[in-house]
Amino acid sequence: MSNKIILHATDLDGYLKNSDSEVIKQVRSMYKNSLDFCAKIDSSEDNDEVLKAREDLVKISSEIGNYLQEVCSKEKRIHVYCFETPREQHGEASRLIAKLRSPNTSHEEFLYYIQRAYELLFAHSFTDRALNSKYSIITQTPVTNPVRNYAVHKVPNVNNLSGNAVMCVMLRGALLPSMIISKEIQDYTSDNYVTPFALFRIKRDESKKESNMDYVLDLDRSFFDLESLNNKDLIFADPMNATGGSFVTIVKYLKDNGVKPRSIKFINVISALKGSLRIIRAIEECEIYTLWMDPILNEDAYILPGLGDAGDRLNGIDTKENPRNMIQLIADYGSTINNLYRSQVKKIEDTVLG
Repeated sequence: MSNKIILHATDLDGYLKNSDSEVIKQVRSMYKNSLDFCAKIDSSEDNDEVLKAREDLVKISSEIGNYLQEVCSKEKRIHVYCFETPREQHGEASRLIAKLRSPNTSHEEFLYYIQRAYELLFAHSFTDRALNSKYSIITQTPVTNPVRNYAVHKVPNVNNLSGNAVMCVMLRGALLPSMIISKEIQDYTSDNYVTPFALFRIKRDESKKESNMDYVLDLDRSFFDLESLNNKDLIFADPMNATGGSFVTIVKYLKDNGVKPRSIKFINVISALKGSLRIIRAIEECEIYTLWMDPILNEDAYILPGLGDAGDRLNGIDTKENPRNMIQLIADYGSTINNLYRSQVKKIEDTVLG
């Protein structure tokens, strides 16, 4: 007998308010207009027409961005980096997203930019909120003349925000981002806290469209202990928040089985507006932190303009006949990644191998 939990797209849409549906409809209409300019940039042989289309695309993109900011400003549990941080910091985030979107960004570069993105996201979701509470690190340096030197550094104390955290990994693209956030927590907590990991095997049915999508949680191929998740700060880190379906499926399952989280954070590089609204309506204690907000989904449930399949771009493409398990994915990251996240790899191995 199959031990699987399935959530349907219609269940997800049931969480949306009527006003949410109107907002989603409005931003879809705005983005649809921008696609005409994309088509001209891509196919026109008239340089003047291409130049005009580029100018029009910049203008309508600004209008969409302003509308998304207006919508998100009314939702206190959706935190978009460029909507909440000082303007001086926006250029770095924008450039990171541009590099991640580009098809010309190589696999190694993509990993590098994902790491940078999650460092910014950790700062926004943790250290910026701990600036009023700091502790001192005394570090020995290699300098010995005239005596052995020690340096003092004050860092934000994130213990209260993350010292109770568990990283909840939604395979596959969520593996490395989860390791990055766990490493950041380790570096910033005063006791070098290495988070436990809970691993969930979940996927959506790619044969279906966004409107009738199914989200399937395979409990037989997941690794977690319900009791150890109770009263914990659950952190989910996934590059893309498209429909919100996988996240809601997991959290609803946990809560239906008695888990009462102390807090829940969902940390993304790019989020779609629809997925974000679904999540905060379905999971009342969840806070979303995202580097960038994209406007819509296409009929295949991919984010537009998006960046493609983040899992494939992070991990390479699996064959349907021989999908890699968690340990194989970690091995494929290579020695550089494994050495950098040695403590996290050990925790994941302990979770999988028991």
